[in-house]
Amino acid sequence: MQKEKQAALAAIEAKREMITDAADRIWEFAELSLMEQRSARLYCELLEKEGFTVERGICKIETAFSASFGSGRPVIGLLAEYDALSGLSQKAGSLVREELKAGGTGHGCGHNLLGAGAFAAALGVKAYLEAAGGSGTVILYGCPGEEGGAAKAFMARDGVWKDLDAALTWHPEDVNEVRTGSSNSCIQVQYKFTGTASHAAGAPERGRSALDAVELMNIGVQFLREHMSDKARIHYAITDAGGCSPNVVQPRASVLYMVRSNHVAEAVELQERVDRIAQGAALMTDTTFERQFIDGLADTVSNHVLEQALYDNYQELGVPEYTREEYEFADALAVTYPGSDAVPGIAARYEERAKEQVRAMQAQTGHAMNAFLAPLYKGEAFHPGSTDVGDVSWLTPTAQIHVAAWPNGCPGHSWQNVSCDRTEIGHKAAIHAGKVLAATVVDLLEKPGLLEAAREEFERRTASGYVCPIPADAVPVVPD
Repeated sequence: MQKEKQAALAAIEAKREMITDAADRIWEFAELSLMEQRSARLYCELLEKEGFTVERGICKIETAFSASFGSGRPVIGLLAEYDALSGLSQKAGSLVREELKAGGTGHGCGHNLLGAGAFAAALGVKAYLEAAGGSGTVILYGCPGEEGGAAKAFMARDGVWKDLDAALTWHPEDVNEVRTGSSNSCIQVQYKFTGTASHAAGAPERGRSALDAVELMNIGVQFLREHMSDKARIHYAITDAGGCSPNVVQPRASVLYMVRSNHVAEAVELQERVDRIAQGAALMTDTTFERQFIDGLADTVSNHVLEQALYDNYQELGVPEYTREEYEFADALAVTYPGSDAVPGIAARYEERAKEQVRAMQAQTGHAMNAFLAPLYKGEAFHPGSTDVGDVSWLTPTAQIHVAAWPNGCPGHSWQNVSCDRTEIGHKAAIHAGKVLAATVVDLLEKPGLLEAAREEFERRTASGYVCPIPADAVPVVPD
């Protein structure tokens, strides 16, 4: 390993306590999407102290920021997240469900670790740039609202990612691997119908039911399902049924819709059809409605060149190592949920040979923590979920890794995740992710041919052009 790369890794190790302390403090804050004031402030203050040039509130999003170091090209972006989830308050390091605050929030998706790992990588790349003295810039982006807000998509609309030569990120998971494959695009819109209240028995002719409008809209969407792509999905939730008195014609009602498709252009087109159904429902019930755009995000564009570079560094650095006590904790936690016998990883999902490889590595490890690097999958995978990393990937070559922060099969958005996120297992994941990302950024800065190859693949995969799911006048909001 070259001297400069070693300097980057040593800098991360030297600042381990500061990095893990940031992860723990953000775990404590556990702030919901677009409300991460303390989390964003903490990162900005730390980055300024470390010599980064920080810009707060970018793209008119209060809790978004950028922090840059260096000058000239290449310009490499690192993506940080730090939002939590509702209803997941949980005591750290516990093997049972123990809320710290009844009905409180918690980091069920590990974004306290995600942000810390990206922060670690930025610190490592800074150390490399100082040691090497050449051209190059690293920018750490604070990206709020991944769980509902899609800040990266709003930033994409405003052209933030276009000037990058590449972007890298990571996510806590139950397996060590390089992620690949596309994901679903997703658009959320809330429809708030307004009618006229009236006595449902004494003067029904004077009433105009907003709830009828919502129900007719839902029926219309059910019929739409027969005439849309089998790759598309539509979900909804009635967020306001207009009250609890059946003898009152409901004057208000609202429904939140989520439209998904494998390609963002298809999702935008399908969303327009759902809009027309809402218009029809309002006409049929003689009501009016307000359409409130919530968020939208694109499908993910793979980049096998960057993924191979990440995998090469992952192989060289290995995976986190655990103590006997940490293994015992993970084993005990795995007993609290079903599915702990799953065979993890993207390659295992698509290739029988890889599945057998992973099974053998699991058996050799002998514990619930997957202390091995899963095989790199080089095909075209698909993930039914959605992430606003997709919008970044349409505007610059992008890749990401997973690092094991939870025992095998641990369910997403669970109290078990929250429990792990503030343990040494979680800390090790964040530090290791930072090292793999930083080492890969060093390669991108030192090997122009690598970035050229990544750009060539990117141009080929995005030849159809990026369709932004965010309207020009939309602002990030949290649904009512």
